[in-house]
Amino acid sequence: MTERSEADGRRLTTRETAERLGVKPETVYAYVSRGQLSSSRAPGGRGSTFDAAEVDALARRTGRREPAPAEPAVRTGITLIADDRYYFRGVDATALAARHAYEEVAEWLWTGELRPGIRFTAPEQAVAAARRAVGALPVHCGSTDRLRVAVVAAAAADPLRFDLSRETVLGGARSLIPALVAALPTVGGSEHGTADAGEPGASCGLAAQLWPKLTARQPDGPSLALLDTALALLIDHDLAASTLAARVAASARAHPYAVVSAGLGVLEGPLHGAASGLAHRMLAEVLERGGAAPVVADHLRAGRRVPGLGHRLYTGEDPRARTLFGLLERVPQAGPALAAARDVVATTARDVPLHANVDLALAVLSVASGMPAEAGETVFAISRTAGWIAHALEEYGERPLRMRPSGHYTGPRPPQPLPSP
Repeated sequence: MTERSEADGRRLTTRETAERLGVKPETVYAYVSRGQLSSSRAPGGRGSTFDAAEVDALARRTGRREPAPAEPAVRTGITLIADDRYYFRGVDATALAARHAYEEVAEWLWTGELRPGIRFTAPEQAVAAARRAVGALPVHCGSTDRLRVAVVAAAAADPLRFDLSRETVLGGARSLIPALVAALPTVGGSEHGTADAGEPGASCGLAAQLWPKLTARQPDGPSLALLDTALALLIDHDLAASTLAARVAASARAHPYAVVSAGLGVLEGPLHGAASGLAHRMLAEVLERGGAAPVVADHLRAGRRVPGLGHRLYTGEDPRARTLFGLLERVPQAGPALAAARDVVATTARDVPLHANVDLALAVLSVASGMPAEAGETVFAISRTAGWIAHALEEYGERPLRMRPSGHYTGPRPPQPLPSP
């Protein structure tokens, strides 16, 4: 970024302002809401701009942080995010998800080919091992705990897991994903008339297999279509934290099951896959209290960010959220939760122009469908498994152990005396 004098009147974008202050974009808008920084609408009404002199003055008052080290660049031909849209192998991801089932989009991501009507099935041995392992867990365990254990069990049941050839990896991925779904307990003990999830020969799509693992409510066509689209939309999103962890594991030539385990470990954090659960609880509270204003006020008073809003890669609405909100309008029982989400956006937009992200859309789905708060995280984890496999396939073709950054040592300079007991 080119430095200029404070008097030149230069306007900064939200991202430039965040970089200059050494904070996240959400913090920039927090400064605005507290009156510490003023903003103006960008030309065309998309995003906000900030006066460079005012930003520099705030940086001096708050003490500007050291600039973060440059992010490592990783060559990838899987996902591109540009101009508030994202693309899978050059094709608009929202258009793919609207027209093709999750399994078909996964195949596109893995191979660059569409296979209409493909269904993933799991071998009996993998399903049995995963279910036994998950069944041994304490009852209070969450879905991500179960999925992590299921991955290990499925790996132990696959003697070919160390074969990193492309076809073997793909075959393992097509069986692992339905095995993970099968390992999850069924809510209410009924499969709603669908084939048993993940069983060999199951003819229904993955969304229909997953639905009874998330809620005891009877599924309908629009709801299953919504879940299927959500799965397809979430398959990949460039180098998110869990995907980077998966690529590091693949760089060390870990087998695909270990790659997925690495991704699941990072996904469990509240700033990644678990974010939709926070949004779920917020929407439930909005519905209980009859409006967003008191709930948003409580979040801000406690110093918490309002969940489900804003995304560092988009200046406008998250395209995944926009697609899912459009489908949610076709689900009658989603009306109250959808209205609550829009109330949250409208309430915060009075001072902080943040848009809905996919976590808020997943929260509407889970609240409206009688799912637990962690359902969005489960959908995220199952879906993103295909993305981690796609990145593993790509990384297996690169130089091994290339993802080895050098540490910037900040401790005492040697030689130091031996410590005294």
